[in-house]
Parts: sequence; C-alpha cells; structure tokens
Amino acid sequence: MKLPPFLSARVLALALFAPLLAAAAPTPRPNVIYFLADDLGWTDVGWHGGDIATPHLDRLAAGGARLEQFYVLPVCSPTRAAFLTGRYPIRHGLQIGVVRPWAQYGLPLGETTLAQALGAAGYATAIAGKWHLGHFQPEYLPTRRGFQSQYGHYNGALDYYTHQREGGHDWHRNDQESRDAGYTTALVGDEAVRVVEAADPARPFFLYVPFNAPHTPLQAPEEYLRRYAHVADPKRRTYAAMVTCLDDQVGRVVAALARRGLTERTLIAFSSDNGGPITLGATNGPLRAQKGTVYEGGVRVPAFATWPGVIAAGTVVQAPLHIVDWYPTLLRLAGVTTAPALPLDGRDAWPTITKGAPSPHEAILLNAYPRGGAVRMGDWKLVRNGAIGANDLPDSPGKTGKKKGGKAPGPAADTLELFNLAADPGERENLAARHPEIVRRLADRLEAFAREALPPKAEAAPTGFRAPRVWGQPD
Repeated sequence: MKLPPFLSARVLALALFAPLLAAAAPTPRPNVIYFLADDLGWTDVGWHGGDIATPHLDRLAAGGARLEQFYVLPVCSPTRAAFLTGRYPIRHGLQIGVVRPWAQYGLPLGETTLAQALGAAGYATAIAGKWHLGHFQPEYLPTRRGFQSQYGHYNGALDYYTHQREGGHDWHRNDQESRDAGYTTALVGDEAVRVVEAADPARPFFLYVPFNAPHTPLQAPEEYLRRYAHVADPKRRTYAAMVTCLDDQVGRVVAALARRGLTERTLIAFSSDNGGPITLGATNGPLRAQKGTVYEGGVRVPAFATWPGVIAAGTVVQAPLHIVDWYPTLLRLAGVTTAPALPLDGRDAWPTITKGAPSPHEAILLNAYPRGGAVRMGDWKLVRNGAIGANDLPDSPGKTGKKKGGKAPGPAADTLELFNLAADPGERENLAARHPEIVRRLADRLEAFAREALPPKAEAAPTGFRAPRVWGQPD
C-alpha cells in the first residue's frame, strides 16, 4: 500500500532519527541484586587467579565491569552500615568492630537506609542473608528499616546447620522465628531464587543477598568437601568448599533471572564485606595483611558490576571506589532526585563504571578510629598505626571482645606509613620519610575525618549473659 506523501515523509524522518531518539531515551530503572560475600579473600575468586572454583561469579565479572580498586571496611558490620546508608561508619559510631549478639545498639534509627529510599521510589525490597546491624529492639530489625521481606539471621558466626549463636536460635522470616532446616548458604540461595521467581515484572526490585559464607565457623556440605579432598590444609579445604557453595547459589539466582526473562533488566553487583582472614583459610595474594586491618588485604576486595547491554563486557575499572558509592549510584538509576536527609560520603560512580571517568573521590576514608586509620588520595595512601588494625577480635561464639570500659592496646608513639599504590599495591615500601609534604597533606585529611567521627560503640557481654531462646525476640 502506497502511503500519502505527508505520511511517507514522517515515516522517513522517524526512521532516520530513531537511533538518536533511542540514544536519548532514559535507561529503564533496573532491578538490583547485590551479592555480598563474608570474608572472601582477594585471590579466592577465579578472575584473580585463585584455585577455588567460582565459575558463576567469574562469568558475571567477565560480562560486566571488574572493580579492581574497590574498598570496604576492615570488618563486617561497618561495611554493611556503609552500604545501606552511603555514609562512612564514623557517622554511626560503628567504625571499629561488629555488632555483638548482646549489643544494645545498632545502625542509628535516624539513618535512611538504601532499602527505605528505594522503597519510597516504588521498588520492592528484600533481604536474604545476614543483617548484623542490630536486633536488640524491634525498631532495628530489617522489616523496620525498609525491607518489605526478610529471611536469614541477625548475628555473625552462627552455626550453618543448627542456626544458633551462643545457644540462641537465629533464623527468621519477616523478622519472626523460622525453623527452616538446612545449610544456611543454600537456604539463602533458595530465598533469593524465590524472590526473583515471585517478582512482579511491572515493578523493579532491590534484592540484597548478604551471605554468611565463607565466614567462620568453617562448615561445608560433604558434597563440596569432596571436591577439595586434595587440599591438605583442613581450614583451606573447608573454606574453599564454602566459597564454591556460595558461587553455586549465585548461579541459581542468575538462572532464575534468565527463566523470568529479567537478565537484561537487572543490575547485579558483588563484593566481599572485608578482606580475607588468612589465618582462617583465605588468601589475599599480593595484598598486604588481612581482615581487621586497614592495609589493602583488609579493605580492598573482589568486586564487579554487571548489566547486559548497559555495562560493556570486559570492562576493567582501576579508579578507586568505595562501597558507600553504591547508595547514590543506585538512587540515580532508580530516578530518585530528592536530596538525602543526611549528607552522603558516597559519590555517583556510574560514569566511572560505564564511561571510564576518573574516581569521583578526591579522598577515600578507609577508616578512622582512636589513634589510627587510613586514607587514600589519588595513588597515595597513608596508614596511621596500621598494626592495630580495626581493634577487632574474631566474631566467634565465646569471643566477648574488650572489657567494658577498657581501652584497646596502642603503640607508644604514632607510626605513619605512606605508600604509592600505583607502584606498590602490596604496600612493601614506606615512603613517608621521602615525602613529608604528602604525609602532611594526607594526615591533615585523615585528622579532619577523625574530628567528625562519633565515639566508637563497643560493648562486652554483660556479667552472667545468657542468650535468648530466639535472637531478636523477647523470651
């Protein structure tokens, strides 16, 4: 059928300008899945040359952007606080340790969590896994902090099979006691798959999947242990089995997305919550030290972001980023334009991830705690009293932390270390004596952060402490 001349011209114009119109159209709001591993070392993933099988994570990393200078905090709770608020844990008083089972505090209620902000923007929000941000009052539980559905545990270091911590039951659905039986990593995978399968395709969702693995206690299903029977060190053997089990759960969630036709509508991001504990089976390769320190082995972690058709496959981002950056970045992608109630430390990292822009930070705080900390500016990193680390003890049953009112041990005098991470990512050569002017500039910046910090919260188990029958619920 021959079109009238005026229609022919209009069709031709639309055909000519369609590519430009498509390019100008806003990107649809993505579904967001954030996988957070617990205590994963730098070289405990395949794309960093590790000997643990992580094929599903490897494929996701290769299919998007590897974030090769991605920073978190030295231990669990501070990183979670940073991710969910876009603010450094110095703003919360959560900078030096984890929220212990008996703690009478948590993430301050005045903070607007990422789940609350995305929920207000119309997202369905869910958490499957480890909370670790306070449970001493109902107001601190996940369903009161913006998550419309919750599944998992509140404490760290729970038993993977009994789901107990200090003798109290710690497994919950929608912040009510759950007696689901099974290995916790697989149960978290089950729930994440369920959320994807139940998702309304007309409504974007935010699914936060903070695994407990491979954090202690070192426990793994026999089928995974058999795969690493050749590993002589029993800690490494079990740790490796736990990582591969986690990887399989990620693969199940990705497969569920594909079945629903949601792959190209979903941004998947991944990182560890801190560096690997090398005394408990992890490896950090060339990076110095381990979990609990502000050296690279404690705060620089495997990370990636993948969104097919939006983030180019094979992208490698070497610009420094921090987990606080995901808060403003995800709000931007969700179309949120209102200013946050509290000032953010995070910066929109989307141009850095997708267009090769420089880091959005002039300075990145790696931590600030009494008489210590670390800051990065460009390629330079200053560490103050780094040997103290995060003043944190392993979060394991029976470890009660520092005595109430006591002080963490400190050095007789300040030690300042200066590293050029571009030339020395392993932090082997202290250049402080050669560059006093750079030391002063970074020390001033670290001191400015320290002046803004709230006093660190810390609380030992009270005398005669007894775990409740169910954590987070009155006896």
